[in-house]
Amino acid sequence: MATMSQIKTRFRNRPEAGQQLAKKLTDYAHRPDVLVLGLVRGGVPVAFKVAKALNMSWDICLVSKLTVPGHKELAMGSIYS
Repeated sequence: MATMSQIKTRFRNRPEAGQQLAKKLTDYAHRPDVLVLGLVRGGVPVAFKVAKALNMSWDICLVSKLTVPGHKELAMGSIYS
């Protein structure tokens, strides 16, 4: 199993990831019929940067992590709460 230091990351942090994602979503910029949703916890900084860069509305979606039995930190999905 790879350690965290061995895993190559694409982004320095979540806000940078949002900035990079916004560059790929420019076709949606300034559209009033589009809403960016950020999942708590890690998705909120990404959603904020996307919405800000593209002048779009955004909101936060509260979800709870669904874990794999016996592996508290391993998420297999989420459920709207």
